[in-house]
Amino acid sequence: MRAIALAMVVATIVLVTAVLPAEYGIDPTGVGNAIGLLRPPASVVDMSIPITPEAAATVTPAATAYRSDEMTLTLKPGESAEVKATMAKGGSYVFSWTVAGGTVEFDMHGDGSGGEASYAKGEDASSLHGTFHAPFDGRHGWFWQNLTWEPVTVTLKTSGFYEKIEKL
Repeated sequence: MRAIALAMVVATIVLVTAVLPAEYGIDPTGVGNAIGLLRPPASVVDMSIPITPEAAATVTPAATAYRSDEMTLTLKPGESAEVKATMAKGGSYVFSWTVAGGTVEFDMHGDGSGGEASYAKGEDASSLHGTFHAPFDGRHGWFWQNLTWEPVTVTLKTSGFYEKIEKL
């Protein structure tokens, strides 16, 4: 009986201090945050790539003007859409997209003279926010697919150094 009681106590401690903060973002004791296990829920993951002001001055193409765009897409059940920004190597943008009415499967990727690259993928996503820095000349953006039984509306906001952004 002592062994069972001890095992239950240890399991409870591990659950509260490690599993809840790491897997669910719940940290009732503060220990998970102190040891670096606390992470934000998937819907608010920040895709930012750190860049210093000095580095930004050297990689932002002078020929590309700063711009801001907002785009809204409604996807029927099973429908998909792809939106990409045409960018020079070193160009960057800040982005935020949200989904109203459900969730989507997404793939953030790029293609162009530097090849192809996948930056992030997810399922059952309702939003994603962050910054992006183009590793090569080409088109960089998102593919979304509505896998729900109801229409969803994706709203994308971008601001940065890119030539154009368009639905493909």
